[in-house]
Formats: sequence, structure tokens, C-alpha cells
Amino acid sequence: MLKTGMTTAALLCAATLVWAHGDVAPQPVNTDALPDVGEDWLIENPYRAEAVGEDVWQAAVEIGASGYNQNCARCHGLEVISGGLAPDLRFLEAEEYGDEWYMERFIHGYTQNGITKMPAFGDLLGQKAAWAIRTYIETRPDQDMVDERSDELKEMRDQFAAWAEDPAGADPDAAKARLSEIAAEIETLSGAPLADSIAFRASNVIDGTPVAYKRAAEILTIGLSAAH
Repeated sequence: MLKTGMTTAALLCAATLVWAHGDVAPQPVNTDALPDVGEDWLIENPYRAEAVGEDVWQAAVEIGASGYNQNCARCHGLEVISGGLAPDLRFLEAEEYGDEWYMERFIHGYTQNGITKMPAFGDLLGQKAAWAIRTYIETRPDQDMVDERSDELKEMRDQFAAWAEDPAGADPDAAKARLSEIAAEIETLSGAPLADSIAFRASNVIDGTPVAYKRAAEILTIGLSAAH
């Protein structure tokens, strides 16, 4: 369920606002790690975890993040948090109707009064990149829910940084379990079942080694800083 009244219909209205990325040269996206999806354009995201498993889903999120940051963030915002001119794509429903709207814009672009506001990415980036970016977009977490847990995440970040220097007394199992609990509490704004939150990312890297603690601390530091 979406937390606000902004639905796909509202996004369609928002698309009439001035978009600024008509002059952006699309950047290629390396999708070699993703399974093929055929030549015909699909109307539903094939890279959702329930369809392909969590490993492929995570790969799609990572590849989609790169593709989004190179091609979309300039107008739609870092972490898909729009500044107001372009639609906030975090609210685009993670279901077939939302997928159809997204692919129509991705493949054909958007033109207003004869002026290109969004370039057509379909032929330039291809279908695998399209769905990887879609996967990244729909898994953005509800930032308010992350903010509510920021104090605890900051404490965990500091603990991980300390364990990276001296792992004596560290309890990786408990830390990983707690991060997983926090991750499970954080929802997406699209209705997708899994949120790619900083708690989720940090939990996945912890393996009891100092290098992993350092990486977890970095993930939390960057994520908490980006939110503000």
C-alpha cells in the first residue's frame, strides 16, 4: 500500500511539468550479469525477487543503481528523491500497470509541445538495462522509516567502525540479526516487498571480518549522510 495519495495517475499529471533531461546523452549500462529476457519488450518487471531469486534481484538493483545515477539522477534526484520538477518515481506502483507506464516513458521518451523533455532510452540502453533501473527505482525505501531508525543505525555504524579497528568482543551474528530486523521494518513507497535500505545493505556485508565491519560502517555513513 502506498503511504500517500500520489498514484500512477498523479504521476501522469506530473509528467506535464518541465523535465530538464532532453539534452542528456544516455550512458551505456553493463548488464552482462543479468539473465536475458528476450527480444520482445516485456510489460512486467522480470527481475523481481519472487521471480528470479534474491541473488539476481540484488544484481539488478546494483546494476540499476549505476544506470539510474548515470542517466536519470540529474532530473529525478539522487536515491530517486525528486526535487519537484520531475515525477517522484519512488511512488510508481511495483505492479504491471506501473511497469507499463514506466516502459512507455523509457522506450519512447517524453515530448511536450514539440520539445524533448526526456530522451528515448529504449534503443540506446536496451531492455535489460530498463528493467534493472526499474528494479532499483521500485526498491527505494521509505526515507521517513529510515530516519525513524537513524539514531540506532548511527550507534551501529560507530560500533562497526570500532570493530573494524579491533574486532575483539564483536558479535557479528547479533549485529547482522538486528540489521535484518530493521531492514524488514522498512517498507518501499512503490509497494514492492523488499526495500534496498542501508540496513539491508549493511546486513548483507557482515561476515565477522574487520573488512566487513568497515564496509558496513561506510554503507551506514554514506546512507545516513545522503538522507540529509
